[in-house]
Amino acid sequence: MGLAKRIIPCLDVKDGETVKGTNFVNLRKAGDPVELGKAYSEAGADELVFLDITASFEGRKTFTEMVTNVAREINIPFTVGGGINELSDVERLLYAGADKVSVNSAAIRRPELIDEITRRFGSQVCVCAIDARLDPDGWHCYLKGGRERTERGLFEWAHEAQERGAGEILFTSMNHDGVKDGYANEALAKLADDLSIPVIASGGAGKKEHFRDAFTIGHADAALAASVFHFGEIPIGSLKEYLRNEGIEVRI
Repeated sequence: MGLAKRIIPCLDVKDGETVKGTNFVNLRKAGDPVELGKAYSEAGADELVFLDITASFEGRKTFTEMVTNVAREINIPFTVGGGINELSDVERLLYAGADKVSVNSAAIRRPELIDEITRRFGSQVCVCAIDARLDPDGWHCYLKGGRERTERGLFEWAHEAQERGAGEILFTSMNHDGVKDGYANEALAKLADDLSIPVIASGGAGKKEHFRDAFTIGHADAALAASVFHFGEIPIGSLKEYLRNEGIEVRI
């Protein structure tokens, strides 16, 4: 049967509130991150991801306090990301109560950051998040919340991140983000088949079948989603029942 597939709500946090957009823009408010985190933990989510999407100095302070408040309320692993540029950032968030950290732009700019995190805290702490878009010349990685294209290709960068010690890859397809017509299953399958570490699918969940396809066609180890959970479109309990009925191993 293999390991159970994981369902992971993602909370983008801006100035202490959860927000959600489409294709990385047009943000709307979705509620208090601590209350949402607690509700998801109680509803059967396997893990949570919190991303500080405005990691200015002031935002960091607010965000660190939120991490501490979330840690008090939940009993499942949670990953935090946003503005992590050095080991002191990782230390601050782990000390606040996070289980893992997610690095994105900073790791592309300075790949040694992954080596440093995994040497100091272990591979299981380091999630390499990759925001990528399918452009006319192939899948490219983007920085700064999807605003700046790099010359790094999705697949070679994911492979390098694994080699440097990342414990998981969180792949968000910018083409699919918030559009709700399914995950980037072809790219997901290529990643999952090429790598030996878990791949988390992100970007595109709109209905229960999309989660099933991410696992069966995309070979993902976990599926992450935001708006379908935040706005009550897909309850986690009924999603897991559906997946189990489809023959997918999940924890209920």
